[in-house]
Amino acid sequence: MEGQPAHTPAVPPVNVGISPTDPNRRLQPSRRRKRRGTLILSLVVVVVLVTTAIVVYQRYAAWESTDDAQIDGYIFPVSSRVPGYVTRVLVDNNQPVEAGTVLAQLDPQDYEVAVATAKAALANDQAAAASQQINIPITSVSTTSQLSSAQADIRNAEAGLVLAQRSSEAAQAALREAEANDLKAQDDVNRYKPLAERDEIPRQQYTQAVNSEKATAAAVEAARASAAGAEQQVTQARSRLSTAHAQLQYAETQPQQISVQRSRARAAEAETERAATALQQAQLNLQYTTIVAPAAGIVGQRSVHPGQNVSPGQQLMTIVPLESQNIWVTANFKETQLTLMRPGQPVRIYVDTYARTYDGHVLNIAGASGARYSLLPPENATGNYVKVVQRIPVKIVFEKGQDPEHVLRPGMSVEPEVRVR
Repeated sequence: MEGQPAHTPAVPPVNVGISPTDPNRRLQPSRRRKRRGTLILSLVVVVVLVTTAIVVYQRYAAWESTDDAQIDGYIFPVSSRVPGYVTRVLVDNNQPVEAGTVLAQLDPQDYEVAVATAKAALANDQAAAASQQINIPITSVSTTSQLSSAQADIRNAEAGLVLAQRSSEAAQAALREAEANDLKAQDDVNRYKPLAERDEIPRQQYTQAVNSEKATAAAVEAARASAAGAEQQVTQARSRLSTAHAQLQYAETQPQQISVQRSRARAAEAETERAATALQQAQLNLQYTTIVAPAAGIVGQRSVHPGQNVSPGQQLMTIVPLESQNIWVTANFKETQLTLMRPGQPVRIYVDTYARTYDGHVLNIAGASGARYSLLPPENATGNYVKVVQRIPVKIVFEKGQDPEHVLRPGMSVEPEVRVR
């Protein structure tokens, strides 16, 4: 177009660069290095933050801790097993003692007398048992002799009975003969009497017949007496035979008699054992007059004094054992902390008293919350239920060999940390 400059074609910009002497050329690489350094620093910060977050997460997510915990332990009550009069008390509160250390002494005189009495009773029962044992063979021999004697007595009684029966039969025959002679004499008298009265026979013949009749009558009486005596002998012989049979029956009970004697011997042995047991009990009671420590530990709650009469079961003092197997930690964790907690997991136990950490492990978890073990368990069936996070007791034991000086005491406050992951 006229009056305007002629059109010039567009020429792409040419990077002609900057002059080496231009100050802007020297500042551009420095800016790039600065941006690169800022980027690296940002990446380092991010890595550090992520690592810290991971460490913190692992630290607090892998461990469960509580400050509601304390050391627990067995406390052994010391009491007397027998009644008695206290003569000496050899320990005081807070005094360390070893197992078997004499703590107190009761008057032993009554129990010494009881031991002597039990010994005498045992000796008497042993002598009785020995005599019963000796009687067993004596009874066996005696019953055997009785059996033989009874058998012989039966044979003799049977022979005597036969003899008596024959004598009785002879006496009966003699009686019958005498009675026959008496009848003949009576007939003679009856026949001679009228003849004598008519003087048909001599008077003397009649007199002889009368005398003969009297003699036969006397003979009858004698024969009757003899027959009765013979019959009595038969009765006696039968009685002797019955007695012999009874003695034989008694003698035939030899096994039973020996069994009875053996039973008596066993009863005597049982009495001996009872006396021996009574002696052992008396000796134990005498030993119980010396009261010793049931375990090594520290004496506490001493209430016994010399001159005091004590009864069985009466608590005299306590022993607090300090061995590691006798102490543990009872930690009351919230129920929400027990999700991953299991027996056997390692534990770090921080003891406030000594500002020291001990190693341990979870032994077990209680079967119910602490509220359930309380004297008055809560009752939530009233309709006014408010949910409260409960605490469950967890038993933690110390690893062995960490308390050689026995400085840990039941009741000390601790803070356990359980590794659950």
